Amino acid sequence: MDVIEVEWPPMVAAGFPSPAEDYYTGPVSLDRNLIRNPASTFVLRVSGDSMIEAGISDGDEVLVDRSLTPGDGDVVVAVLHDEFTLKRLRLRPPRLEPANPEFPVIPVPRDGEGFDVWGVVTTVIHHLKPGGARGR
Repeated sequence: MDVIEVEWPPMVAAGFPSPAEDYYTGPVSLDRNLIRNPASTFVLRVSGDSMIEAGISDGDEVLVDRSLTPGDGDVVVAVLHDEFTLKRLRLRPPRLEPANPEFPVIPVPRDGEGFDVWGVVTTVIHHLKPGGARGR
């Protein structure tokens, strides 16, 4: 995986000007800051609006770590009958929950056949402009 470094201050205030500029320490490595396990982390682009209330929109990118053990409430990429889907995993009873009431809850088969959690989403890169970084 290539190392991505970006010149920016490490903090920025969303309210009023921040004194953080005094603490600038140089480039920020997105790899080191966003990826814990490089060998098992993948970037996927999201298609659809089923997770919009979780802050994950159509066209966003997500970092998915395949080495993590999924837990109740984690947003995961799951494979159900050979189709990938991004949903919140619930364990009791086992199901995949969308974060949009317009989409149905997906029950996990009791025997688990045809179901697998492919990885756990650790980061969402949400674009504020249509088309993301490529749209500029």
